[in-house]
Amino acid sequence: MGVLSNLFAKRSTPLIGVDISSSSVKMLELSKKGDNYRIEAYAIEPLPSGAVTERQISDSDAVGLALAKALKRSDSKLRKVATAVAGSSVITKIIQMPADMRELEMEEQIKLEADQYVPYPIDEVNLDFQLLGPTANSADTVDVLLAACRTETIDERVLTLDQVGLEAVVVDTEAQALENACALLHPQMPNNGENSTCAVIDVGAINTVFMVMHDRKVIYRREQAFGGRQLTEDIMRHYGMSEEEANNAKKMGGLPEDYDSEVLPYFIDDLTQQIDRSLQLFFANSPKFSEIDQIILSGGTANIPHLAERVQEKLGVATVIANPFKGIPVANKARPRQLQQDESSLLLAFGLAMRAFD
Repeated sequence: MGVLSNLFAKRSTPLIGVDISSSSVKMLELSKKGDNYRIEAYAIEPLPSGAVTERQISDSDAVGLALAKALKRSDSKLRKVATAVAGSSVITKIIQMPADMRELEMEEQIKLEADQYVPYPIDEVNLDFQLLGPTANSADTVDVLLAACRTETIDERVLTLDQVGLEAVVVDTEAQALENACALLHPQMPNNGENSTCAVIDVGAINTVFMVMHDRKVIYRREQAFGGRQLTEDIMRHYGMSEEEANNAKKMGGLPEDYDSEVLPYFIDDLTQQIDRSLQLFFANSPKFSEIDQIILSGGTANIPHLAERVQEKLGVATVIANPFKGIPVANKARPRQLQQDESSLLLAFGLAMRAFD
């Protein structure tokens, strides 16, 4: 790829959204008629511990095997995909540029000034930008979202996908894909998201993404090194289980009777403290806000029974589990009943699959 890659390129090619996380591979295929989506296929395949570490692929063979299994299970006929990168090798920044500058002129200017924004040698990164719109309180400039990622990080994902016959035609940032997918959550928000302030909290295995949306727009975002793996480790430590045994017990049931009283409450307390800390940081950084109307929990960890009720009780804020696919038709081969159980963990994959219709 060149200095400027296709992170934000517009596409009209059918794509599978592929989310490669630290704990699993998730695939989702969409179709669209008018403004309405339909879920055509999906699959989730777990990854062995250590296959992805600190958002980077560490074991391409293990990830490739999981991708092959997920592709077969999904029964999708597509081979072009949109995937995402994240972690310390990814940098995003909003910059201001003259409003009268054409897009090609912006591209040339960004190339010339890239070393001001990116702390890596320019020949070691992929760089792209997206015009966001006019700058607030300025008629002379526009806001431009700049995204940069180390080339080796992108190449590792592209090559791993290529192992199983998948072509990465879009490489997005996880942050951008997740923000795009948040549009699916508007129906769950007070007043359909208009004039309301909601926190969307995506709790993954290793990291938690905290976003605040006001009037349907993301106005604040931060990440925390906290996730469902902490609960897995608590189970391993308390019951002397291996990691595989603990993960299976979490998913399939069969944990000892004292799990609900001796292990789970402490994890929920920790998660609630993380959410409360993020809320306080948001309020400190955004003085015009002193409260939020709702918390929406997503990610695989959001499926813990009664989690929303316990978070609501502890924080005193209305809390719900993300239900992003409500009202979206599902093809029979996408296993609608199973999809309903998994949907809160598929927000990022959906955001990536949406790139087919930019």
